[in-house]
This record gives sequence, C-alpha cells and structure tokens, in this order.
Amino acid sequence: MARDPLSRPRRERLSTTSAVRKDPERPSRLRIWLRRRRGLARPLLLGGLGLGAMALLVVAVRAADPLQRLRDLAGAVGAFGEIGEGTGLAVGLVILEGREHTPRDLIVSALGVSRGDPILDFSPEAARRRLETISWVARAEVSRQLPSTILVRIEERRPFAIWQHNGRFAIVDRSGQVMATEHLGQFETLPLLVGAGAETAGAALYDELRRHEAVRDRVQALIRIQERRWNLRLHNGTDVLLPAGNERVALERLAELQQEARLLDRPLAAIDLRLSDRLVLRPSREPEPAEAPAPRDGRTARRG
Repeated sequence: MARDPLSRPRRERLSTTSAVRKDPERPSRLRIWLRRRRGLARPLLLGGLGLGAMALLVVAVRAADPLQRLRDLAGAVGAFGEIGEGTGLAVGLVILEGREHTPRDLIVSALGVSRGDPILDFSPEAARRRLETISWVARAEVSRQLPSTILVRIEERRPFAIWQHNGRFAIVDRSGQVMATEHLGQFETLPLLVGAGAETAGAALYDELRRHEAVRDRVQALIRIQERRWNLRLHNGTDVLLPAGNERVALERLAELQQEARLLDRPLAAIDLRLSDRLVLRPSREPEPAEAPAPRDGRTARRG
C-alpha cells in the first residue's frame, strides 16, 4: 500500500547541545550583573563612541588635506573664523625669505595679514598671486605652518641695466621688465641702455661685448638708434656706429683694431663700422681754450 506523501513525519533541526530548561521567573546571572552596573554602562558607552569618532576624524584628516578638513568642519558649524580664534590658530609670525631689493611695505601690503588674524582665514594662493604682481618679484611661494606661522619665499628679478628713455631712468632685468624708478644710486655700476627698445634688446648686445673686455671696459652707454641698430658711446666721448644685425662681426673687428692700433683711445668723434668693406673715422673738433679759473678772493686773474 502506497504511503500518503502528506503523512510523512515533519523534519526539524535540533540543536546538538543539550538544552537546559530555565525557570522564566528566575533572572539569569548576566541580567543581575548588568543591573548592578547599569550606572557605569552609559558613561562607558558614550566614551567608546567618542573615542571611535575621534579615531575616524584622525584617519580622515591624515588621509586628506588637513587644512581642507578644518575648513569643512568649520563650514559645517558656520563659524570658520571663530573656530580659528577659539582654538588659538592665529597669525603670530611671518617669515620672509629671498628679499633683497623688494620694498618691505609692498610685501606687507600684498600679504594682507596682520598679527592676531585667524590663520585659517588667510589664503596662501591669493597672497602668492598678489606678491607676483610686484615688479621686483619673479616668483613667490606662500604657505601656512600651523598653528601660527606664515612662510613666504620670493625669487626676485635680477637687475641687469639702467634704462634711460625720455629723460627718465629705470632699473630693468634682462627681459626689459622695469623693476624700479627711484633710489637708483646703488645700481650705478650697471650698464646704461639708452633709447626706445634698448631695454628689451640690450642684453644680447651686452653679451657680445663681454667677449671683448678691452672694448666693453671703454663703453659708457649702449644707444638704440630708431629701434633697429646700436651706437656705442665710449667714456672719452667717441661714438661707435654698429651695423644693424651684424654686431658680432663689427665688435670682433673693433677689438682687433684696438689691439693693433689703440683705436678706441684716439680723440675721435666717431668710428663708423656700418660698412663691411671700409672703416670711416671722424676726427673730433679741436678743444676750445679753457678759461682761466677765477681766483678764490674774487680778484681778476692777471694774464701773462
């Protein structure tokens, strides 16, 4: 006789451990222990949660930009500046490196920060951009060193020459960038460039002059003529006319003439090297007789 499948006995999973029947009315030892220590459970729980949150915060700060994390935290409570003041993160020291000629007041103005200001309110990137607008500053680096220090490093443009144009003088670098127009006395040993365009083209000609020391030492000024060629004004007043675009060959020729005939030491008004196949010399005018110096007591000098 076939057995009805619905009449099969029900299968149940049984625990392999022996079950002990407990009296529901009798509290377990664990419950008694917890009841006795209920007063300590809440502080322990809160302390554990606090330590866990602090650990998560430390990991997050180390994994990303610490300053950005501080900004995010400050923004979450809407009190960025107040947090900086409340935690003592205020500007206490500004360290400046690399300054030689840049006026100090211009640097202070560009930084835009004062002692005691919240350091988290200070933007190093914005300060860097302002510093690089100063004519003396080629590059700048600005950083914060928490809790209270701002570090500023600048790289100045190097003064190359004094540029004279329209009766005004300025200090320029090799690219022609004007760096200063006042207090130029300390730069009097720099080469003198004269005329429109001389500030940007002068470095190339000066580099050629440096190859011929005997010529360079006698040059007082490099004069740009109509922004296309150069004259050299010597200390004795002689003008050397150089050809446009062929200065190297002309200077080599001039150095040879100086070595062979001491040409640059002669009383000449001009030495014209613009023609490659000839040398044109213009003699200077005869000097006029000097007047007799007036005597110190005001009496008329006796002529012999």
